[in-house]
Amino acid sequence: MTPAQKIIYTCPMHPEVQQDHPGNCPKCGMTLVLKTPTAGPDAEENAELHDMTRRFWIGAALTLPVLVLAMAHLIPALARQAWVDSHALRWTQFALTTPVVWWAGWPFFHRGWRSIVTRHLNMFTLIAIGVGAAFMFSAAAMLMPDLFPPTMQHEGKVAIYFEAAAVIVVLVLLGQVLELRARSRTGSAIKALLNLVPPTARQVAPGGDNEVPLDQVKVGDWLRVVPGDRVPVDGAVVEGHSSVEESMVTGESLPVEKTVGDNVTGGTVNGPGSFVMRAERVGSDTLLGQIVNVVAEAQRSRAPIQGLADKVAGIFVPAVLAVSVITFVVWMWLGPEPKLAHAIVNAVAVLIIACPCALGLATPMSIMVGVGRGAQEGVLVKNAEALERLEKVTTLVVDKTGTLTEGKPKLMDVLPTGGFDAKEFLRLAASLEQNSEHPLAAAIVQGAKEQGIVFEAVKDFRSVTAGGVLGTIAGRTVIIGKPDFLRHEQITGLEPLEASAVKLQEEGKTAIFVAIDGKPAGILAVADPIKSTTPEAIRELHALGLQLVMLTGDNRRTAAAVARQLGLETVEAEIEPAEKVAQVKKLRAERKHVAMAGDGINDAPALSEAEVGIAMGTGTDVAIQSAGITLVRGDLRGIAKAIRLSRATMRNIRQNLFFAFLYNALGIPVAAGVLYPFFGLLLSPIIAGAAMSLSSVSVVSNALRLRNVSL
Repeated sequence: MTPAQKIIYTCPMHPEVQQDHPGNCPKCGMTLVLKTPTAGPDAEENAELHDMTRRFWIGAALTLPVLVLAMAHLIPALARQAWVDSHALRWTQFALTTPVVWWAGWPFFHRGWRSIVTRHLNMFTLIAIGVGAAFMFSAAAMLMPDLFPPTMQHEGKVAIYFEAAAVIVVLVLLGQVLELRARSRTGSAIKALLNLVPPTARQVAPGGDNEVPLDQVKVGDWLRVVPGDRVPVDGAVVEGHSSVEESMVTGESLPVEKTVGDNVTGGTVNGPGSFVMRAERVGSDTLLGQIVNVVAEAQRSRAPIQGLADKVAGIFVPAVLAVSVITFVVWMWLGPEPKLAHAIVNAVAVLIIACPCALGLATPMSIMVGVGRGAQEGVLVKNAEALERLEKVTTLVVDKTGTLTEGKPKLMDVLPTGGFDAKEFLRLAASLEQNSEHPLAAAIVQGAKEQGIVFEAVKDFRSVTAGGVLGTIAGRTVIIGKPDFLRHEQITGLEPLEASAVKLQEEGKTAIFVAIDGKPAGILAVADPIKSTTPEAIRELHALGLQLVMLTGDNRRTAAAVARQLGLETVEAEIEPAEKVAQVKKLRAERKHVAMAGDGINDAPALSEAEVGIAMGTGTDVAIQSAGITLVRGDLRGIAKAIRLSRATMRNIRQNLFFAFLYNALGIPVAAGVLYPFFGLLLSPIIAGAAMSLSSVSVVSNALRLRNVSL
């Protein structure tokens, strides 16, 4: 858990249940877990695991002799011994079973009773009723045999089932222990992220460095990072220099040089140098804190597919109780002697085998593991619904700048005309563009700086959205922008420049037109390099069966050139940000399942309109408000990983639900005794208890397979 974060406990099966202290879920009885895992082992979770383990081993030690004594009459060497059916043996079973049921199994009775009081019937309702019925019947049969009809008595004794009650408790405890151990591993991805942050930081003080707990670091503190240390929080270097391994953020293993003024991210690894940093984001505000919060929230969210399980679970327990009662009545009415014993045993078997725990765990366990697995690969899932929707996506809409390309345009060509000097031409253009916030303007300014050009002041600066800029520099009027913008400003004779621009655009460059003193003055060519990972990502996405559509505000020829290089089949160019929403709506109207990938800022409306919005993070800037999926590393290959993760997770959920439904569909009729008239087979409550426990463990174990899925 990140420092200063509020502690909240929630239910793995019912995330709407939240409180500030540990306890049990009032709906299903499961132990509440921390909403956000801690960096180390969870004390509450370990306490429950320790308690359940202790109850299991003591219960098992007491149950083993009960089982041996109860089964003695089936062993030929012992069957004729007088003590096999003696009162002493029955009392021994009673004495050993009592602590197993009422101490080792007490948590189940406590939760079962609470489920009845709160009217949220659950798996513990069935366990408590089933085990309680088996024990109370056996106790009554031993202590008050005269209450039972003669047909149930053999030499004045009535059959007892202490071994069934004891073994069921021990098997359920075993299931709880195995489930708790497996469930603790579902949060391993978040814990691994949290463990990237050191527990302490070296705080710079006048008298020397002080080592302080991380949660005591405040914004503005100066911290020293020595060779080999992990950076404790997000901040900026104020002294010294080093190289920092930032694979957590960028996915690249090569260290990045850091000097005064550069940003550093908490959790990254310092190299051979030493530096002092100023803390700028601490606790849950750090990049790592944001990632952990997003992932933890997503792990507790509900996928739409879970609605099916919820509807079934809502009527399941009352239905099972009804089936158990019907089983009891039918065996009392039609069953062989001893009718009451058969009726109770089969009714208990129905209650025990029908526990809906596996059904309830099927979806949330897969979501928890899947979302955590994605976080390890830099794929942040905002909620389970986004993960489910992503599986169905057939069309991916991508923005060009910052998604397919670096998002850092560079000045490539300076082409003055009409006798203008190249250096003077660039000086005037860059002086004007320094007042603009457009990325292309920044590229021109940076290119001029690299050539040592000194800028001049601008008067009467004006910027026209999607058009260009104009102003006066040293008495000269300068206009920069698209041809239509220049024509609107009464500039004529642009045809020769437009002809020259065609070749530049076919090379994937953006041509920017310049007019000085009312006459065409030349072209500035700017290019935004394609990310080195983009071609591979495009191939992976095509292999996954996706249709790709590129939307860009750039010139059609430039967009077409980029599309040719990448093998994109559909391009929509010269699109304003507001028009991207219409394009997404159009694709959805064609019954396509659309995902949109953009930078998460100016693409926010289109990201929201798509079935799944995918924000391309830029390392320390994680834009998640408008997107269901955020790629921390800004790498388009992350989309392919996200789709593979979605498909694997949904496949895992369907497997879990199928086996949970199949288990109950087959188990309940067998427990009720439908095979008895045909094959003489009855399902012992002991076998039912083992099957119930193993079903829950199998669901969690299947979900854990997602930790190793290849993305």
